[in-house]
Amino acid sequence: MSMREGSLDAPTRHPIDWRNPTFYEEGALFKELERVYDICHGCRRCFNLCNAFPMLFDAIDESSTGEVDGIGRKVYWEVVDQCYLCDMCFMTKCPYVPPHPFDVDFPHLMLRAKAVKFSQGGATFRDKLLSSTDALGRLASIPVVVQAVNAANKSPAVRGLMDKALGIHKDRELPEYTHARFRSRAVANETHPVRDGQHAPGKVALYATCYINYNEPGIGHDLLKILDHNAIATRLVDKEACCGMPKLELGDLASVERLKETNIPHLAPLARAGYAILTAVPSCTLMYKQELPLMFPEDEDVRVVADAMFDPFEYLMARHADGLLKTDFKRALGRVAYHIPCHLRVQNIGQKTREMLELIPNTQVTTVERCSGHDGTWGVKSEYFEASMKIGKPVFKQMGAADPDFVSSDCAIAGRHIMQGMGGPRAQKEHPLTLLRLAYGLD
Repeated sequence: MSMREGSLDAPTRHPIDWRNPTFYEEGALFKELERVYDICHGCRRCFNLCNAFPMLFDAIDESSTGEVDGIGRKVYWEVVDQCYLCDMCFMTKCPYVPPHPFDVDFPHLMLRAKAVKFSQGGATFRDKLLSSTDALGRLASIPVVVQAVNAANKSPAVRGLMDKALGIHKDRELPEYTHARFRSRAVANETHPVRDGQHAPGKVALYATCYINYNEPGIGHDLLKILDHNAIATRLVDKEACCGMPKLELGDLASVERLKETNIPHLAPLARAGYAILTAVPSCTLMYKQELPLMFPEDEDVRVVADAMFDPFEYLMARHADGLLKTDFKRALGRVAYHIPCHLRVQNIGQKTREMLELIPNTQVTTVERCSGHDGTWGVKSEYFEASMKIGKPVFKQMGAADPDFVSSDCAIAGRHIMQGMGGPRAQKEHPLTLLRLAYGLD
């Protein structure tokens, strides 16, 4: 097979060999980093994605040899730290992904490097704290505590101390916490008769996610109202923990496994019982669809859950394709500037959110398909905040150019980041699920 023929084949992903001791050997890691960095240097198609590639290319160009052998190991690690595992280089840019003979999977090589760094004690207290979303959420959402946390996060004096002591940038707008946790107040309706479609099962189990539970429960409540309006039998997953994506991005793969062992036993029986499993956070959906199956390829329960996992709009548009979705919209939305987050784009399901919003009469959707630059906890950190704003600048500009009534992203964190980058409330920020609930006229 020639290189050209290989590049025309559909990309494939190898399982992540993270249990193999050689996975953590620094010498073997750097040999592979050198090989892949050299291929990237010769290609440079990814120069306009995240900061990792410009940093690599600039370092090579400024080195004594003008080649990869001219940069030191310090640069190797700096490039790794700039990668936030958005997966866009693999899915949209790289011509050398498997089955091409060059066999380049840049994001999973970065994951390996992060795992090596974590195994060597390279994670700071801040990094471990930010990736412990369940522990933070449970503590910060306690009544009385929640008011203090939210006030502190808005206090310039406290934020200055957090910047110096923890490395959480003083200017990053942080999400609020709520004592009214989603799971404690959610009402799911399982009484609707099950009407299976050709493309999607007729009953849903909702995996709420840490963010919906502790930060913006309204998004989860809106999804339940939409499902109920469409007479879809719905229940909550009995028990859940963090999906593991923050720990994956840290390279803490043992914690990913522990979280998998907590979640999968509750999800797999639902998948086998014919439920579609929905999450309202693209990163969580991607974790179950892609990363866990690649980390645990031998685990049949993980595969079954992956097959049952849906993005909410992927599910709703599948119901629409079967003629089972209501389109009795009561309210036009006007101009909507809609951003597709990276972890939704790489699911390869198409632009289902945009398609759904465009079903609403007198609604004009401007779609921005580019990384916002925040990516989970990365854009919160002091050393990356400025880079996150720079990466997001084209998104901020494109979203504002539409003169929208609403700014919206499937990733609630990206939505907040975009509003901050746009410089204030020139439009109303709402999650796409909230927009759909408003269009239906639901209270």
